[in-house]
Amino acid sequence: MGAEATPAGDTYQGGLRRVARVVLLDPDDRILLLHGHEPDDPADDWWFTPGGGVEGDETREEAARRELLEETGITDVELGPVLWRRRCSFPFAGRRWDQDEWYYLARTRQTATVAVGAGLTELERRSVAGARWWTCQELTGARETVYPTRLAGLLRTLLDEGPPAGPVTLDTEIV
Repeated sequence: MGAEATPAGDTYQGGLRRVARVVLLDPDDRILLLHGHEPDDPADDWWFTPGGGVEGDETREEAARRELLEETGITDVELGPVLWRRRCSFPFAGRRWDQDEWYYLARTRQTATVAVGAGLTELERRSVAGARWWTCQELTGARETVYPTRLAGLLRTLLDEGPPAGPVTLDTEIV
């Protein structure tokens, strides 16, 4: 079973983890996804949006910007509204992670990402294999595991209709 997303660090002790994720689109409406895997099993892999846990007293918006910088090196970002909210639970790195995730829309012209590992935690360095920009068509036809599992349809709706008037609550995903 694959994890929903690579956790921000090794300090998570259980309970509901507050997470900020980023739906980052480039000028061609491609979405940036990170390629993750179980630390000890690269064959157990998946794709996911950048983001991670809220630290200390930072806001989710601050966490979204920080995580995007740490994971991709991208700083030229227009952070938009929260598109979606969801709860998820998944096994990763030998423990169960329970998360309350908020997905922010963001736009960038900066399509080059830094080498994976530059701003990552030790756990992330062992479990993030790279990044890739995906078109909606590529995402729709993907055979790889992508989280959230309905991301292709959600992206299509976003591109066709624009951001929702308020955050949409997605179904809970338990892996």
